[in-house]
Amino acid sequence: MEDLGLQLRSFVGLFAFIAIGWMLGPKKNVPVKLIAGALALQFIIAIALYSFAPTRAFLGSLTSVVQALQNATMEGVDFVFGYLSGGAPPFLIDETNAGRTFIFAFQALPMVIFLSALSALLWRWRILEFVVRGFAFAFRKTLGLSGAASLGASANIFLGMTESPLLIRPRMPQISRSDLFLIMTVGFSTVAGSVMAIYVSQLSDVIDGAAGHIVTASLISVPAAVLLARLMHPADSDGEEDRSDEKIPTTIYHSSIDALTTGTTDGVKLFINIIAMLIVFIAIVALANMMLGAFPDVSGAPLTVDRILGWAFAPIVWLAGVPWSEATDAGAVMGLKTALNEIIAYERLGELGDALSPRSHLIMAYAVCGFANFSSVGILIGGMLAIAPSRREDILSLAPKALISGTFATLMTGAVIGTLPQSLFS
Repeated sequence: MEDLGLQLRSFVGLFAFIAIGWMLGPKKNVPVKLIAGALALQFIIAIALYSFAPTRAFLGSLTSVVQALQNATMEGVDFVFGYLSGGAPPFLIDETNAGRTFIFAFQALPMVIFLSALSALLWRWRILEFVVRGFAFAFRKTLGLSGAASLGASANIFLGMTESPLLIRPRMPQISRSDLFLIMTVGFSTVAGSVMAIYVSQLSDVIDGAAGHIVTASLISVPAAVLLARLMHPADSDGEEDRSDEKIPTTIYHSSIDALTTGTTDGVKLFINIIAMLIVFIAIVALANMMLGAFPDVSGAPLTVDRILGWAFAPIVWLAGVPWSEATDAGAVMGLKTALNEIIAYERLGELGDALSPRSHLIMAYAVCGFANFSSVGILIGGMLAIAPSRREDILSLAPKALISGTFATLMTGAVIGTLPQSLFS
């Protein structure tokens, strides 16, 4: 009975998030058809993926695939970095004072470079193109998107939020503000394939089949992102959206070697960017905690950034279906994701262990799965301005608002998972 009550709260939370999106928009007529269609699509995808044996087996196998890719990556990493990659060190380690022997930059992040190169190669071989084209067709038909918007949204499931607009570069100067906002929202509410493996490694100890859940989260967040984008920035009523099929450029990579080298270069940029952001943001949190330490204790414990974020986001994750007794811990995870980034948030989620129930772990794994954080706003603006400098004013004005819609889209995805019976995923 308690689980049924929590499921009901998650279901009510879905409409609460939708209502917030509507109130943040121009408050036009409520698009009942779009709301029903987007919610139905989220539930259908989630239930279908985990109810049918073939798709469930496929999702379950993804963790093994990620592990195989990780093992392949470590062959190259071990050759380049030696014992820093996790092998036996050429010296004795004092186990009583070992410190941090896991070196994140050398043992987890190199996967980003390899997956970036592999994704580019799969795109050159038109494997990813086929999948993206299929999703674009489905979203165009079910959600009434334009060709450019459906292609940009679908590409975000696998590519980064700065890479996916490249597929519609010729249309970027002409697409409507509504479609531009939609593509930004989807970019904030999904994650790139190049970083999924990092999340899997962080969650593998607390969630079975973590890889399948990460892929599912990125997929079912798209209908939620489309819905919230249309609520907060509706399409014009004069038919400005072109719903014809959008052609995918064939010259992104000129050869397989070009794809590998370009993908590798892009992966290195992402690798360095992640390292830099982790250093800076973790240092900022540490500095803030030092400053907060000067204040008196609250409820018998020192003030920290985690506690403040936990209090601020507790009501929001409670709406998604997390019990109130766990809401502060879960809220801190959501706060860290929004203020810093999802890598730090997933690291904290993995550290919580028994502080969260398996159901809450799963809800938060989905709710955190997106690029919606303050640092990503700068990344998105920089990437889009490089592609469409003529849209500078639109990009600068829409990006901060898209951060809000992207955040609530991932929260909707977490609420969808909270509404479904947990036996579906076990």
